[in-house]
Amino acid sequence: MILCAGNNETFSFAFPIGVGLVESAINLTRLCLFDKPDFLLFIGSAGSYGKYKIFDIVESTSATNLEVSNLLNYSYTPIDNVISNNLQYFRNDTIVNSSNFITTNFNISQEYLKLGIAIENMEFFSLCKVAQSFNIPIAGIFVITNYTNQDAHKDFIKNHQEALKILINYLQEKKYINVSHETLKKV
Repeated sequence: MILCAGNNETFSFAFPIGVGLVESAINLTRLCLFDKPDFLLFIGSAGSYGKYKIFDIVESTSATNLEVSNLLNYSYTPIDNVISNNLQYFRNDTIVNSSNFITTNFNISQEYLKLGIAIENMEFFSLCKVAQSFNIPIAGIFVITNYTNQDAHKDFIKNHQEALKILINYLQEKKYINVSHETLKKV
């Protein structure tokens, strides 16, 4: 089953799951309780901490929920906040950080990179956590829309439509989807 966040990131071939950690966890749990999928593929946009360029495609099976306050030594967590779901068909060397907040400080981005975390997407960690509890394999495919700096939101808005087209083309090339050119024009 292919999942997407929703709101301004919907696709005719993907089930919208909600934006952020909470909505996505609730909706995926509900879905798994009533009609458990065999496999989950989450697609969407992501911000780069600097390793990847705008419009790069990143595949991942690993996610974390590492908040800025933890990086600055203002907090800790007793939960296991890193999930890795090794799937042989997906490159899984990229760790995706998820938070309900978007990083806008370049120096903080560099701290994430030092820890081996390369991109951020608001939903992926919670989806991985739900998939783990239901024993469902999950992977994510992301297109980079912005860097995590002071221009993150402006660049996201500017690049979003083109990024979604690039993501759809990638999914078609890899034969994950079969979508008509009319659908591509609407994105």
